[in-house]
Amino acid sequence: MKKALIIWGGWDGHEPSQVSTIFQRLLTEANYEVEVSDTLASLEDGEKLKALDLIVPVWTMGKIEKQQVEAVSEAVASGTGIAGCHGGMCDAFRESVLWQFITGGNWVAHPGGDGVEYRVNVANNSSALLEGINDFTVKSEQYYLHVDPAVEVLATTRFPSVTWYHSSNRHVDMPVIWTKRWGHGRVFYNSLGHHADIFDIPEALETMRRGLLWAGEGKAIATEGGRTAKEFASDAKMF
Repeated sequence: MKKALIIWGGWDGHEPSQVSTIFQRLLTEANYEVEVSDTLASLEDGEKLKALDLIVPVWTMGKIEKQQVEAVSEAVASGTGIAGCHGGMCDAFRESVLWQFITGGNWVAHPGGDGVEYRVNVANNSSALLEGINDFTVKSEQYYLHVDPAVEVLATTRFPSVTWYHSSNRHVDMPVIWTKRWGHGRVFYNSLGHHADIFDIPEALETMRRGLLWAGEGKAIATEGGRTAKEFASDAKMF
């Protein structure tokens, strides 16, 4: 049986407890053994993290300690997947550049706040992860992110929707859903999820379900291939 750790906390406005409950249900239905924690101390046991198939952060803002983020980095590099949504993953720890490097992006703004109606446009690319899912409309926060150019973009949204200082620039298609790799680990992010009810939208829920399961498949592949994080080890200063 695959194992997942869901860690929830941080800013209550993103309803981390409710969102974590939804993710727990999706993973339990997929026959995962799921541990749910409301403390970042759960990230301090590096060997335990490496034994997991999936880490799911649901933790907006807050502060992560150096040993905690480095333990996550090593676990994901060894094959443990990481997947999350909205501020619970890419606005989790604003001071940690390593966290941002692992996850592939960082929130910088949501022009117009909550209640902006916008389209999520499914991209044409090499991934079959969103196959059969059509473009859909949401009414929520529209996340403007600074994004790692290494990500594979699965869906976008067009800015600007709301007039502000950024709207004097040309239109940009901002990634909403992406995947990337960190060592042998699979990384999945979905910027939807300001409130738990976003997952009442079938497309939003299904994209998240697929992303969680996709990220969780990488561990078995790495293990079967005898791959470890040592392949990527370096003594050089990285950050």
